[in-house]
Amino acid sequence: MAGRRNNGVLAVWAEAQRQEQRREEARWRAQAAEQRRWEREQREAQKAAARGEREAQREYQQSREAEAARRTAELDGRVEELRGLLAAGLARPAFRAQSLLAARPVPPFEPGRLGEPVPMPDQAHYQVPPPDRAQARNPGVRQQYEQYVAQARARFEQDWYAAQAAEAERQRRLGEYHGQYLEWVARFRREDEERAARTEESLRRLRSGEAEAVQEYFSAVLYASAGWPEGFPHRLVAAWEASSRQLVVNWELPGADVVPATGRVRYVKADDREAEVARPATERKALYREVLAQSALRVVTELYRADGDGLLASVVLNGFVRGIDPATGREAERFLTTVTVDRAEFAGLTLDRVAAVECFQGLGGVLSARPERLDEVRPDRLPETVGGSVAGQGGEDDPDLFEMDPIEFEELIAELFRLRGFRVMTTARSGDAGVDVVAEDLDPVTGGRIVIQAKRYRSTVSPTAVRDLDSTVRHHGAIKGILVTTAGFGPGSYEYIRNKPLTLVSGPELVELLAEQGLRGRLGERTSGGGTNGGGANGNGPSRNGANGSGGDGSGGAATGGAAAGTAGATSTVALSWGSRTAGGDPVELDVSAFLCAKGRVLDDEHFVFFNNPQDPDGAVRLHPTRSVPGEPVRRAELTLDTARLAPAVDEVVVAVSTEEEEPPTLPLGYVHGLALSGAFGPDVTGPARWEAGTGGVPESAMVVGSFQRHGGVWQFEPSGTPVPGGLAGLAVRWGVAVE
Repeated sequence: MAGRRNNGVLAVWAEAQRQEQRREEARWRAQAAEQRRWEREQREAQKAAARGEREAQREYQQSREAEAARRTAELDGRVEELRGLLAAGLARPAFRAQSLLAARPVPPFEPGRLGEPVPMPDQAHYQVPPPDRAQARNPGVRQQYEQYVAQARARFEQDWYAAQAAEAERQRRLGEYHGQYLEWVARFRREDEERAARTEESLRRLRSGEAEAVQEYFSAVLYASAGWPEGFPHRLVAAWEASSRQLVVNWELPGADVVPATGRVRYVKADDREAEVARPATERKALYREVLAQSALRVVTELYRADGDGLLASVVLNGFVRGIDPATGREAERFLTTVTVDRAEFAGLTLDRVAAVECFQGLGGVLSARPERLDEVRPDRLPETVGGSVAGQGGEDDPDLFEMDPIEFEELIAELFRLRGFRVMTTARSGDAGVDVVAEDLDPVTGGRIVIQAKRYRSTVSPTAVRDLDSTVRHHGAIKGILVTTAGFGPGSYEYIRNKPLTLVSGPELVELLAEQGLRGRLGERTSGGGTNGGGANGNGPSRNGANGSGGDGSGGAATGGAAAGTAGATSTVALSWGSRTAGGDPVELDVSAFLCAKGRVLDDEHFVFFNNPQDPDGAVRLHPTRSVPGEPVRRAELTLDTARLAPAVDEVVVAVSTEEEEPPTLPLGYVHGLALSGAFGPDVTGPARWEAGTGGVPESAMVVGSFQRHGGVWQFEPSGTPVPGGLAGLAVRWGVAVE
């Protein structure tokens, strides 16, 4: 969907609206996932308590039935939301161009903890009870009492002066912060006045019928349109023909999977499980056609309602989805709907009473006979046939962080930390060497200055840059330093930051953090499978003791997230998953490790792969970060093996897990549930697609889950399940790693 991307003031406004919508969707998804996790944990606890107790068993089954009913109600709610798509759009207020000129409200001053006075010590708490009348006659008792009184007075004065000093510091910082707030308000109002002036000019050009202004305005209206169900896309291109006053729009539609495949959920007592009952295929097809028709009618409605000046005489709307073209096997735009709607004809409709499909076809619209199979229709007219420029919104998906202007990249990082609750300023234009962004945590007790460096790299960041950050932190008297990159970090960098106030944020983690705040960014070109080609960025796994690195590996130009990575070249992937909590509700975290061995012993310490050394020197074995499975009480970690990179002496790669040991006593593996391995293997490796480890009753805290073994020129993964005493240290000793 090619087109000139809007960059005007209206496009900026539309992008801000979409950012807020994405943030709201992310918050909703996080809340829903947490609710599902809590409910599953409650069920597990009830199930454990119900064993052998008839009444408790009945209550447990009732709770499972209620859970199945709740899930069915959610499915019904989703279907009703889809059926009410047009009605929801009609219920929203019409957009008016003049609303863009309204002054933006100035956010109030929020000092946070700085606004809370430091409590002064209460002298009553320092009083020493006097001796009774009989004891007071004793000179020794009186002398001791006077000593206690003097000591209490000294403690009170010390605490009072300390509190006064803390209060004075709080007021100083509060005054400084308020002064900066007033400066910011002045800038905010100046920028808002400039925005209003630019907007007024855009609206003047709009009223005069300038093609680019018309295209920008209506593209922004649709892109910022709110109230659509979650997951509905907002990509479009538009072109305006002044002579006929016709707007031609290509609008992206949701795929057929927007209709829930499950019709209802029922609880099966015999198996103690929830069974999903499929929604009839005919119902899914009919509902999807209705969704497409309602989407088209709603888009046309929003365009005409936003046209307060009567610019549009007609609208051509082509609805498309992204799908595989059977002629080429490549992903392409597949048009499923097309309609040309005259303004006068559309004004005569009573849309809150129509049947969507019949209304759409009555307007002359063409709807794919089998949209679920992506059977195409021929568009009435395409934007690129209009002549002149074509405007787009959302057509490039997320901006490529590798290609972003350096100052824009720093501004993006600053906005990320601003949305995370920090007071932020950039230094790109002030030339503050060594610091790109300065953030301040306003907590009066634990807060302070944080220096942030942003590096747009395609290859691994060198340890020198990490050491420079450490020096910069000390130079500026900061409490912490953060190095953000589009690439990744090597083992030396993670080792260096141990026990230091430094955090490393790799490219894949940066993309996730941006998405959490409704911001946009990707690493490299979008691939046909929806991932990105990171151009060799290496995002190694996390190190404890302050490292916040995260995984994903772009070496070789292929994404390695998920088991599918094992099908690229000679790379194989094993993914380990386990329940995130014990039956008692305690959190479970496992460390995955690998030992590159020759004749039963690791080659050297550098060939021991674990959280502080997430890859071997040759890059043959890489450990990716542990993550939670969305919507499930499950943790998952992946390890990839490229046999072509293995040192010639390596004849076995042992894969093991161990429970974390930072807070003794160490958790036995017998408390870990659902430990399983799934594999996706390259052409020179064989192994099982899935294997489940039996951990029941295992008292040890470590286990060998399996190993890659070389037999001639062929590698084979053999599951094991052998417990090893001593945790991670025991594993290291077993394979000859030097342990201090």
